[in-house]
Amino acid sequence: MPLTKEQIAQRISKEVKNGFTVNLGIGIPTLVANYITPEQNVFLQSENGLLGIGPFPTKDKVDADLINAGKQTVTSTAGASYFSSADSFAMIRGGHIDLSVLGAMQVDENGDIANWMIPNKMIKGMGGAMDLVAGSKNVIVAMQHTDRKGNPKILKKCNLPLTGLNCIHKIVSDLAVMSITSKGIVVEEIIEGMSFEELQNVTEAKLTASKDIKAI
Repeated sequence: MPLTKEQIAQRISKEVKNGFTVNLGIGIPTLVANYITPEQNVFLQSENGLLGIGPFPTKDKVDADLINAGKQTVTSTAGASYFSSADSFAMIRGGHIDLSVLGAMQVDENGDIANWMIPNKMIKGMGGAMDLVAGSKNVIVAMQHTDRKGNPKILKKCNLPLTGLNCIHKIVSDLAVMSITSKGIVVEEIIEGMSFEELQNVTEAKLTASKDIKAI
């Protein structure tokens, strides 16, 4: 059975290492915050100027003035700090973000990503995505493997306007965990009950199975 959005986020939380500074994009990525433990000693950063985001608040702890870059109310952890957007982007562009987790409309076998606009559709703005894919040390994409019509979203070549080139390191979809390597996309984990051939059939990009491929 495909992973739920929460299960995708939970799997990505295992990629967050002790001491990391992490930026979480809008959508599935923000759910990752709910699975990061205090023992991981992680600081979550938001482009609007907050370092030290905690889990989403319960109803009795909602503070309307405390929001992330996606305008969602959040909590802050002990030791959190607040600063300007200019300082926040300086942190990103200066290479101080260890990991960014982003959603995507398309990703291709070169590690290119398209996640900000569909031509002739309403555009709410780019946000910090271009800076994050260019400035982060590692970038993981959290996404559904296919679109609502069942069309592949992991392609040989993206055909939507690009956010960044050759910048994605790993994809965690509802069907598999895949690394982008110099030799293409390598499948490291796959959901139980799905064969590698079935995964390839819903993926336009050529996949390679890791020697150690295992169930998610």
